[in-house]
Formats: sequence, structure tokens, C-alpha cells
Amino acid sequence: MVEICDIEVVVFDILGTLVDEPGGLRAGIRDAVPTADDAAVDELLTVWQQHVELEQQRIEQGSRAYVSSEIIDREAAHRVADRAGIADPATVARLATASRRLPPWGDSVAGLERLARRFPVVGLSNAARTVLLRLNADAGLRWHQALSAEAVQAYKPAPEVYQLALDTAGCPPERVLKVAAHAWDLRGAQAQGMRTAYVQRPVGDPPMSTDVFDWRFDGLDELVTALTET
Repeated sequence: MVEICDIEVVVFDILGTLVDEPGGLRAGIRDAVPTADDAAVDELLTVWQQHVELEQQRIEQGSRAYVSSEIIDREAAHRVADRAGIADPATVARLATASRRLPPWGDSVAGLERLARRFPVVGLSNAARTVLLRLNADAGLRWHQALSAEAVQAYKPAPEVYQLALDTAGCPPERVLKVAAHAWDLRGAQAQGMRTAYVQRPVGDPPMSTDVFDWRFDGLDELVTALTET
């Protein structure tokens, strides 16, 4: 069994794991619909999230040709606008870019900086290249490399997305650690032979009783300490 001290490269999920995706989208919706109360904002967020999830699933299943997350976000913004009665094109256009402005969790920026002194650190996201560029800059996330699933025209958990990270890492899969707050993402990485670490966040997809991940941590600081003090 590979020990945590044998890890050579660390690959992070970004949306939900390092940034508060629902919180950032809520802020974008509030900006677009300032009169909406919390319940209305949550309802509109659900409209957005359900559209994104459905369209990514359709692409994964082959019932829709690949389009980038930027296009899917634009569609989601129009659905939210229709539901909320937003008619101003500029407001809808700004809402469509809400995924570029997602706040980092409190330990994300410092944790990445600590980890990057010891390991090559890679981001692997379903976010489109242009979205990922602005998101990383806005949140202050600094990577040795940030990879978009757009490069392989697929969405996680498609195997080719994880292979993109493995090809970039250039070492055996069992020496690459995939970190995420989403069990479904870790299952996809695990299927490609990567080591896995679940990091608990207020949002995400918690492990099921049947999941057997290599490590579980309550936060990023705990993971960084485990990796850097071995």
C-alpha cells in the first residue's frame, strides 16, 4: 500500500473543494435580483444547479455534444432570468459569469501555498479554460498548473479527465493524490488508480458507507499537515 509519504503530485478539485461554489452563485443571483429574499435566491440557485447537472450528465451519456461550462452557465443564467423576470441583457450577461467569482474557503489560499513548497500542485476542474483563469485569479488560487476538462472535451467523472491529470503528473497513478470534497469525484479518480483524499466542506458530496478512500480530513489544514510533516 502506498503511504502518504510516497505521494509525488497532488491534484485538487476546485469547485466546492477550494471555493464556495453555491455561495458565489448565490451572491451572483442576489446581485441580479436584489429584491429576492433568501428563499427565492435558494430556489433560483436550485434552477441553476439542476440545469448544470442535467446538461453535464447528458454530455457524459452522449445525448448532447460537448459544450464548455461557460456555455452551460450562460444557459443556466437565462433560465434563472426567465424564472425571476429579469429582462435587462447586461444583468443576465453578468449573471452568466458568476462562476468566475467564487470565494475561496478560509484555508484554501494559505493551504495551497504551504503545499506548493513541497509538492507539484495541480488543479483539475470541469470549469472551462476562460472561467478557470478568472476564477483562480479572483480567488487568489496559485497553482503549478491548472487543468480544465475542456482540454479533453468531457466532464468528470469521465476517465479521460483524470487521465489528463495523470499525463501531466508524469508518474504512476498510485503516486498521485486526488483531493476533493465530492465522493463521486474521488470514485472517478480511484477508478483510474489514483490515491484519494476526502476533505470535508460545508458543501459537497460526502462519502457513503461503501466508499473506501485512502484518507479523510476535516479540512485542508489537516491534509497539508499530514503531507508536509511526514
